[in-house]
Amino acid sequence: MKKECTIIVYQAKTGAIELKEDVSAETMWATQAQIVKLFDVDQSVVSRHINNIFQDGEVDKKSNMQKMHIANSDKPVTLYSLDVILAVGYRANSSRAIQFRQWATKTLRSHIVDGYTINKKRLAKNYNAFLKVVEQVKALLPSGGAVDAVSAMELVKMFASTWLSLDAYDKAKLPKSGATKRQVEFTAEELTQALQKLKQELMARGEATSLFGSERGGQSVAGIVGNVFQTFDGQDLYPTVEEKAAHLLYFMVKNHPYADGNKRSGAFAFVWFLKQARLLNPARLTAEALTALTLFVAESDPKDKGRMVGLVLLLLN
Repeated sequence: MKKECTIIVYQAKTGAIELKEDVSAETMWATQAQIVKLFDVDQSVVSRHINNIFQDGEVDKKSNMQKMHIANSDKPVTLYSLDVILAVGYRANSSRAIQFRQWATKTLRSHIVDGYTINKKRLAKNYNAFLKVVEQVKALLPSGGAVDAVSAMELVKMFASTWLSLDAYDKAKLPKSGATKRQVEFTAEELTQALQKLKQELMARGEATSLFGSERGGQSVAGIVGNVFQTFDGQDLYPTVEEKAAHLLYFMVKNHPYADGNKRSGAFAFVWFLKQARLLNPARLTAEALTALTLFVAESDPKDKGRMVGLVLLLLN
């Protein structure tokens, strides 16, 4: 918490604990006086509850209490974390505390049953930030591209849950790395064999010609695979599986290794690699979403490579 922030902790009509004028906070801190107002109980009651909470080991004292100098005060003020505030709310005996517990129970039940909870007020407050993110993503595409309204909607659906998890859109920073450091390798020959099977299936359905999957230079795919698994000073340049997958999709689509079918081959290679690495989530990466993502990569400006790879990592992470 910064000195210049004016923090107002209060309880909404629903019983929810709210914070004013500190939209950047990932947690909240309150003084004993604020907790007294929050749950409408005596100072001595709050003090006793806090002491018991620490003594019982319900909340760790060291990481959930801090002293801070504030403006217009000649001595430090003790602040208590959100964990302490919640614990007091479950112990206090007042109508305001009961209202809080009813709200908390309803929210927890919703999270368990639905698998998620949404802070609608915070979401609305950051709606403009969300629109800014959307405009930034749209700016990656050249005007008059092939990503139509349906494909764009698939992209929105695909990234919606990811954006939502970024604290209601106000911290939309693209990741630069993945999370899975698993040893997964394949050769250009193995990928080529898999792509040849795809080619045969497409030709059998009349959806591809003999030009599909024909390499331009003979070693184009080998060069891409080499780039994906390249090392520097004995370390992988792309150390995580997610980074390898994202770069494989990007290189296969943007480097045009084939005379025909680069986007379809790139999408196939991307899914094939994720399956090999046991990271494929068909429920998330639907056929429609994969098509939209591939078109998105294909039509992006080369100078935005880092941002495109970041978007793929956002999906995979």
